[in-house]
Amino acid sequence: MINLEQVKLLEAKVGKAIDCIERLTDEKDRQRQKEANLQEKLEAQQKRAEELELLVVRIKEEQDRIEDSILAALDRLNQFEDAIEKSLRDKPAKSLQAKTKQAANDAGEEKICFEIPETDTEDDILDPLEALEELPAVSPSPPHDQSGELDIF
Repeated sequence: MINLEQVKLLEAKVGKAIDCIERLTDEKDRQRQKEANLQEKLEAQQKRAEELELLVVRIKEEQDRIEDSILAALDRLNQFEDAIEKSLRDKPAKSLQAKTKQAANDAGEEKICFEIPETDTEDDILDPLEALEELPAVSPSPPHDQSGELDIF
């Protein structure tokens, strides 16, 4: 037969089992809540990572466009420099010949020499004709005497 002590022991064991089940249920709920929080954080981080990846793609595309623009500008600048160099090579020689002829006509057919300064400024490069107009005229060549020596005084 079952005595009172056995019933009390059974009751105590059932109480412990219920406490353990409640504690485990609470722990399970806390773990589920942690998992849900972590899942939300993971989703937020994944969304942020996708946004950053899109941003990186946009930045790379923009960087490529900027690079292409810079290369195009450099190409145009090179073409401009080539045109200026060609202009400087062609025009000074022609202008110098024309000015020399004009000066020779004006000075009674005496030979006149011009000093051509080097152009360092952007204005000199952009307008070579103005630079040539501002050239100082050097006095006519000194007369040679028949002995082949130059009179330098």
